[in-house]
Amino acid sequence: MRVLLHICCAPCAIYPVKVMREKGIEVFGFWYNPNIHPFTEYQRRLETLKTYAEQINLRMIWRDRYELDKFLQGVVFREAFGVRCQFCYHKRLEATAQVAKHGKFDAFTTTLLYSKFQNHELICDIATSLSKDYGVKFYYEDFRVGWKEGIEISKELGMYRQQYCGCIYSERDRYAKLLINK
Repeated sequence: MRVLLHICCAPCAIYPVKVMREKGIEVFGFWYNPNIHPFTEYQRRLETLKTYAEQINLRMIWRDRYELDKFLQGVVFREAFGVRCQFCYHKRLEATAQVAKHGKFDAFTTTLLYSKFQNHELICDIATSLSKDYGVKFYYEDFRVGWKEGIEISKELGMYRQQYCGCIYSERDRYAKLLINK
């Protein structure tokens, strides 16, 4: 089985890639994250993933386009938590489904299913719908069970570990909490 794995960042890829490979699945990574802000954060995550993919011999498809303006145009007036995330999940998962279909992959999935901070059910709903639209199976696995293991490995590797989801809103929310807690 060949699966295209949408990857939001290298630390979140560790456990899903490991588990799928252990199951004999041929995993290809896919980088597409137009939501990440600022550009320096985008570049740092991209470079970290490039290094990690090379270390573990993970074949990658790179859609390295910094499309923050398009992301913001699409999310404007949807800034409320949850609503903006729905837009963001859909945008990235739709691109993944399209590439999976074009590349004749058996299925697609995402590292977003690894994070305990993401809306797991919403991700699954969107991916299932896109699976039907594009005729490519959605590979589901609850990767959150490996949360601690992935963190430990990323620390052992000295990997860059970001402190927020990636979008300008999650950055604001993370740092605003720091100000409020002072």
